Amino acid sequence: MKSIAEKKKNEHLIEYILYLYRMEDLIRAYGFNREDLEQYVLTHKNVSPQDRTESKAWLAELADGMKRAGIEEKGHLPEVQVLVDRLANFHWKLLKRDPDYLALYRKAQPHLLSLLADLTEENPGHEIQIFIHTLYGLLLSKLTGKKAPESILAAAARFGEVLSYLDAHFRASEQA
Repeated sequence: MKSIAEKKKNEHLIEYILYLYRMEDLIRAYGFNREDLEQYVLTHKNVSPQDRTESKAWLAELADGMKRAGIEEKGHLPEVQVLVDRLANFHWKLLKRDPDYLALYRKAQPHLLSLLADLTEENPGHEIQIFIHTLYGLLLSKLTGKKAPESILAAAARFGEVLSYLDAHFRASEQA
């Protein structure tokens, strides 16, 4: 699990963020019980004993971080949120200077506005957070066997295009 997260972090930040969201929810689903996580999650993986040990320690670190941050019931680890916020800041810069990105964003914008119009919850944050939460919601619906509405599928497709472009250019700028 830890090695999967590291690979995703190096190759595709959006997938990394979505993976960490899943791990946060997995930890919550097992009530922060490390023994249950080990028994029901780690023992069912075909991984080496070393990877299992590393993953166990990694999940414990995540759980401890969640408790320290007070996000036992909802929310995301501060380091994950910092990454999402950095992506959002880069998004706003990219909108101003990259016409290809602006064109992708404009295709996604009607879906964003539709979601915002239907919003009944607390403030979801900036648009990158909304894009990622939409993709995560779609992932959860697939994992639970629920069919997502067509409007969400269409929104997720557009949001995914924007996030892929953003991710690639963000990582390139970080390496420059």
